[in-house]
Formats: sequence, C-alpha cells, structure tokens
Amino acid sequence: MRILGVYDEPAKASVAVATAQDAGLARVDAFSPAPDHTLEQLMGARVSPVRLFTLVGALLGCTAGFSLPIYTVSAWPLITGGKPLFSIPAFVVIAFELTILFGAIFGMLGFLLLAGLPRLRRRHLGDPRFSNNCFGVEITCDEEQAAAARSLLADAGAIEVRTDD
Repeated sequence: MRILGVYDEPAKASVAVATAQDAGLARVDAFSPAPDHTLEQLMGARVSPVRLFTLVGALLGCTAGFSLPIYTVSAWPLITGGKPLFSIPAFVVIAFELTILFGAIFGMLGFLLLAGLPRLRRRHLGDPRFSNNCFGVEITCDEEQAAAARSLLADAGAIEVRTDD
C-alpha cells in the first residue's frame, strides 16, 4: 500500500522522512520541486551507476574499433608499396569513433533501464504540485502499518494525505 503526504514546506517533508525512517517503514520516497540538500541527505543520495554503463560501452567500442580493421586487414590483405598491414595510427580513428558511439548508446540505454522507462504502469502517487510549490513524501508499507504511516504523515504537518486505491 502506498500513502502520500503533501507538504507546503521542505522542513515538514524532512521531518516526515526522518520520522518514517526512524519508525522502520520499508520504503520512503520524497518529491521536491527543486533540489533540497536536507532531503537528499535523509534519502541517502547515491552516485548514479549510469557511468558504469558508459564505461562498459566505451571499452566495448574501443575493442570493436581495433578488432574490426585488424580482422579486415588480416582477412583481405592489400599490400601496397611494402607498407605494413597493421597501421595503428589509421586504426585509432575508427577505435575513437566507435568508443564514443558505443559509450553514448550504452549510457543512454543504462539511463533508460535504471529510470524504469518507458513506464508502462504508474509507479508512484504523483501530484502536479510537486513541480510547482509543494513537497511530497510517499511511504510504501504493509496494510498493518498503513494507519501508523497515515498518522505519521499527518503529524508531520501534511496538508493532504491520500492512499492508492
């Protein structure tokens, strides 16, 4: 069950998050119209793992960028004027281009995967006021904890408390 509290001040939302975490409620999410460092600290903001997707893509792209011309030159050798078959400076251009391409594609796919996009079903109780001037705290809990979560959000100064039905 999901319960949403709407707040008009960030301090009240911060109190609600801290109280919910102290109460041991399973999952607490916060929504804010602008970055709020207090909420970030309470929620435990973490470093985005998208950069790992980008790194893996870049490494694969670099590997593919060197492997493709090396395979092509060894499979179909074209000896011209006694020049070496494996000309690394010429391969660097292809490797660089594929490094950037694969890194960008993997980074975008990692972002979409971690963001849960496309959203085929609604995942949280949203409110358009969260984009304007209000703050929200959503608690996901069991039916047994629902009454305590509702009262916790209301006691923290919520202007509205609602549940998903």
